[in-house]
Amino acid sequence: MKKKISVKAIEDAVGAPQFEFPKYTTQVINLVNGNVGGTRPKIVGQMSELIQEFPGQTIQEWITWYNDQQPDAVDKATDRIYEMYQAMQQAFTQIDKTLIRKWVEDLVYTKTFCGLKFQEAILKYVADELNVDYRLATVEEEAQNVDGFINGKPVQIKSSTYTLKNTGEVIEVPIVFYEKKKDGIVIEYDPNCFK
Repeated sequence: MKKKISVKAIEDAVGAPQFEFPKYTTQVINLVNGNVGGTRPKIVGQMSELIQEFPGQTIQEWITWYNDQQPDAVDKATDRIYEMYQAMQQAFTQIDKTLIRKWVEDLVYTKTFCGLKFQEAILKYVADELNVDYRLATVEEEAQNVDGFINGKPVQIKSSTYTLKNTGEVIEVPIVFYEKKKDGIVIEYDPNCFK
């Protein structure tokens, strides 16, 4: 038999204090905290370890014990999150329908296009670094597993995770590996392959 115990039932069973939050406020606080890390272990302690060390049984004992172990942690977390909330509140005042439209356009047009067309950016970057020419592969060349040419030599562009896959595929051309990061793309290649 499989049953689900609600969070409220768990809170009731252990006698936890009940907090009523206005609609959407916990989502906003979670977002703010995610940006500032107010409840990271360096601020409030490693909770999974602390709860194992806790010798008591009740929620009140936990509160007392935790505050002895981590004095000022709740205050530090609160202050950190509140400071970020104030900064984000200021950002909210700058958001209007026009800014939201610009954000949507940037996502749909720019980020999508650049995200999907980064192969050419990689080819161009490597070619510029080596001071040689590049070009994208034709449809026929792509069918032969060639993504482009650097200094006239065929090349494939593969995700860095590709090496983790055991595809059994034999690739006879040089490969430029890439890894997408939040602020760009990290590439890895052997420049000797394109001389």
